[in-house]
Amino acid sequence: MTAGQVNDYTVASALLDSLPMARWLLADRGYDADWFRDALEEKGIKPCIPGRKSRGKPVKYDKRKYKRRNRIEIMFGRLKDWRRVATRYARCPTVFFSAICLAATVIFWL
Repeated sequence: MTAGQVNDYTVASALLDSLPMARWLLADRGYDADWFRDALEEKGIKPCIPGRKSRGKPVKYDKRKYKRRNRIEIMFGRLKDWRRVATRYARCPTVFFSAICLAATVIFWL
């Protein structure tokens, strides 16, 4: 969890070591950074991240795979149907994470 004004890719370096083995990583434009792409490729993961609009040289990515990202967005939308998750009543990250786990479990059962 990060503050609202922090860029996504600045804390992504902390998650690189714990990434499971995967062939692709789907991410939005917020994760477009050359160092992040290089780190993923060193781990054997192909990034499927579109370039930012301000990027001078366009980046190639698989547009068909990127369209599948909507499933992830739908899942986050379902989690945000839970008022406690959407408004983040819990200030403690552990309590917030447990609320997410509870909501995900109930959504999975339904």
